[in-house]
Amino acid sequence: MLQASPKRGLPLLAVLLASVLTGCVNRPQALYHWGNFQDQQYAYFKGDKGPEDGIQNLERVREEARSRGRPLPPGFQAHLGMLYGQTGRTDLFEQHLLAEKQQFPESAVYVDFLLKKKQKQEVSR
Repeated sequence: MLQASPKRGLPLLAVLLASVLTGCVNRPQALYHWGNFQDQQYAYFKGDKGPEDGIQNLERVREEARSRGRPLPPGFQAHLGMLYGQTGRTDLFEQHLLAEKQQFPESAVYVDFLLKKKQKQEVSR
């Protein structure tokens, strides 16, 4: 009959203990509520979805984030604003861009550029 040596059992016990303890660790929560924002954005830029589809889906994601008490990710409000701008709803275009700028001040230069560009388009019409 073979007997296990204590030297062989110790590494096995250590691996078993480590795997059990890692199962108890809580995974960190994401900083933002992404929902399907990235998929929607990708589908829009590929041309698979129009602005109205994007607006409906992103508004749903925005409601999910609000109900969970989680902030929206960078670029979300700007993308939603851009979609509203393409449908002619300039008030919502501006509202969402300003919300992006408020939540992420580092986006101010780009947001201001988009607002000025839209303003020039409206003046030239």
